[in-house]
Amino acid sequence: MARIIPALLLLVACISAAAQNTPPAATQNPVSSALRDTLPGRQKNTIAAIEAMPADKFGYKPSADQMTFGHLVSHMIESNYSFCGKAAGVDSPKADVKDTDPKDKLAAGLKASFDFCADALGKMDDSKLSETTEGFGGKPFTRARFSLILASSWADHYAEAAMYLRSNGILPPTAK
Repeated sequence: MARIIPALLLLVACISAAAQNTPPAATQNPVSSALRDTLPGRQKNTIAAIEAMPADKFGYKPSADQMTFGHLVSHMIESNYSFCGKAAGVDSPKADVKDTDPKDKLAAGLKASFDFCADALGKMDDSKLSETTEGFGGKPFTRARFSLILASSWADHYAEAAMYLRSNGILPPTAK
């Protein structure tokens, strides 16, 4: 009996919590809304990871076959401009950074690329997800495909930055 009461209390608490959670309201643009909702957290954590890396470590690479941290940041910038523009169907600027640029220029470039994403995704609407645009290797990709690529690249890029930080004895932002 002593074991049943705590288990019943836990069950009641779970049922009560589930009953309070109502399903989200239907949205007209679920994909673009999901990207817009995801952006602030990805932006915050990725920028914090870049800011956490000391400037003298932007040339660091974990192994000879991997890119430098600076190259990773310039890649993030280029990816944000390209993928956000293609997903939303807006023209994107060319990234004006090099992987050898100093930390402050790369950090500013990353912030600007996320600002571009916020603006582009603000204009995005799901009715255009089936439109095609040029993808990798000149192949036609749908805007829906670029939306998936964008979401996964944000997660992948943060994970890479976190690995570089840990390799240098620095705790990534989401681990604090």
